[in-house]
Amino acid sequence: MMKIKLGSRFVSGVSLAALLSAAPMMSGALAADSILEALDESKPILNARLRYEFVDQVGPVDDANAVTARFRAGLETGSYLGFSVLGEIEVVKGLNNEYNSTTNSRTNFPVVADPDSQEINRLQIKYTGIDGLALSVGRQRLVFDNARFIGDVGWRQNQQTFDAAVAEVTAIEDLKVTYGYLESVQRIFGSESVNGSFESDSHVLNAKYGGLDWVTLTAYAYLLDLEEAPGLSTATYGGSVSGSFPIAEGIPLNLSAEYATQSDYADNTADIDLSYYKLFAGTKLGGFTGGVAYEVLEGDGTNGFSTPLATVHAFQGWADGFLNTPANGIEDLFAEVGYVFTDVGPLPKIITKAVYHDFSSERTGTDLGDEFDLLLKAVINPHLSATVKYATLDGTSAGPADRDKFWFQIDFNL
Repeated sequence: MMKIKLGSRFVSGVSLAALLSAAPMMSGALAADSILEALDESKPILNARLRYEFVDQVGPVDDANAVTARFRAGLETGSYLGFSVLGEIEVVKGLNNEYNSTTNSRTNFPVVADPDSQEINRLQIKYTGIDGLALSVGRQRLVFDNARFIGDVGWRQNQQTFDAAVAEVTAIEDLKVTYGYLESVQRIFGSESVNGSFESDSHVLNAKYGGLDWVTLTAYAYLLDLEEAPGLSTATYGGSVSGSFPIAEGIPLNLSAEYATQSDYADNTADIDLSYYKLFAGTKLGGFTGGVAYEVLEGDGTNGFSTPLATVHAFQGWADGFLNTPANGIEDLFAEVGYVFTDVGPLPKIITKAVYHDFSSERTGTDLGDEFDLLLKAVINPHLSATVKYATLDGTSAGPADRDKFWFQIDFNL
């Protein structure tokens, strides 16, 4: 019998009890037909993904040939008096056993971090009854900015979600401020893993202002207190500026710069004083996009700048050689080009992308290797797509092990 794990004192304990205690007061004031009207406006949630992932990596005896499936289903109700409810279950299942899922003890294979899991992925109550304010409480998906610090790890089969209380304020024109209290983190390792969640006492704050011509300003503070990983408990303060400037008719110059500092926080016994910075320049012409970037995460020889709640797969290469920042830090100089083809036969869109990374140690300058990534995604219709993706990492003795990865997947979204 399949069991769905809730696994959080936030959702199952005091906070959910407070929400449920409010329900009778709400329902007593509502007419039955109004509740039915809100239910009638409900939207179903349905997502399915079938993936094949191949990994050839120096170290493990065998190559990984992982076939996994992911299914999500749920419902988001319509709004009544500003209140709505969203619930969603998620099931991840391996269809073979030729990979190390992190929970199946198949350590002769490389890791493919998509372990079997059955859980409540999201369960939240949202309130939008006051102009310029949105409140949500419960298990929810959070993605701040480009997910460099707070993300849902959307590439993996099991989505990262948060048991949280979140307030989003948009009362001031062009300014969006988001605050979240994170009571626990439901990680990608799933319901059957001892590493499946972090209990948390964390505060995250993100403010974005877009009222200036061509420029957007962002400031953030992420105070992470992670009970199961005190070494990753850090205070990160930073900001970014980004803009798009016309250099010719129809040709923009897209620029961005970001800087952050990080120190030890809560029960972290390390002495951390590290920085992060990134510079990017790119352009777009018709279906073509291109850009170059320089991203640095510092290290002090013992600790590297950490981003434990990020969508890490999107950074430092798709081969996942640097999921944790090396103790001596990392410098990533990379270039990317892409082209979007439209109306290709029966296909409305084909997306292509190529990325080259050159990695080195931030503290010592040591060569850590390079990587080449390729993407081809065919959008079949608004609900169905097929993706082919490839990454090859040529490491060094000071860097991660050499590896080649190949993916083929089919995604369906209702």
